Amino acid sequence: MRDYFTTSQPNHEYTSPPVRLPSPQSLEAFELPEPVNLPKLRFQGILFNAVPQRRQNFYKYTKRSLDISFSIAILVAALPLIAAIVALIKFTSPGPVIFRHKRLGVNGVEFDCFKFRTMVSDAEEQLKKNEDLKRMFQEKFKIEDDPRITRIGRFLRCASLDELPQLIQVLQGKMTLIGPRPIVHEEKEKYSIYADKLLSVKPGLSGLWQTSGRSGTTYRERVFLDMHYIDNRCLMLDLYLLVLTVAAVIRKSGAC
Repeated sequence: MRDYFTTSQPNHEYTSPPVRLPSPQSLEAFELPEPVNLPKLRFQGILFNAVPQRRQNFYKYTKRSLDISFSIAILVAALPLIAAIVALIKFTSPGPVIFRHKRLGVNGVEFDCFKFRTMVSDAEEQLKKNEDLKRMFQEKFKIEDDPRITRIGRFLRCASLDELPQLIQVLQGKMTLIGPRPIVHEEKEKYSIYADKLLSVKPGLSGLWQTSGRSGTTYRERVFLDMHYIDNRCLMLDLYLLVLTVAAVIRKSGAC
């Protein structure tokens, strides 16, 4: 099996030790199925914790600047589209336009994650009452062919337009354009020893998981994708994933 999760050695001029992912065999809960054919993981850079502090700070400040500038530009350009989406949701399904859901941010602090509502207004109540739906949700925290999704909602999800309101939270600094996927509190235990590492950075509107098959990946693969991004994050990788995100939205791949 080719090991896509082994990161490259840092340049010898840096003395900080590399941060490597624990071997999948050392943690039974995360035994990685084989083969894992995710070519986007072949991006090789210097490990983030192995670069000097000044370069880490430069990355953080530049990343924040890109978050603000890109988010404002997208929101302004998408205003007519956003207005159309609001009207479609309002006139085709009773209930609020925006769906708020608690997600974990940096250091595990919860925040309201915004999305355009893509389900019927009583979706949460239906989940509690339907044992089959509850079982599927607890397994992957995602339900394939979810009967609670509206017709407009299915289109919004396939086009990834339901996540446009999260640009507001990127501007607020609660999220970033590229990062690990945001999780709910119940998912934290699925990350086991990786949970603290996941919550050491801001969750992203898009990221390695979203551009690597998304619906076609297992939960174990999601965990390793998030860990790989955290270890290898840099401006080149972020820009690369932004381009892949645009391509995935255009192709409508992996989101539905």
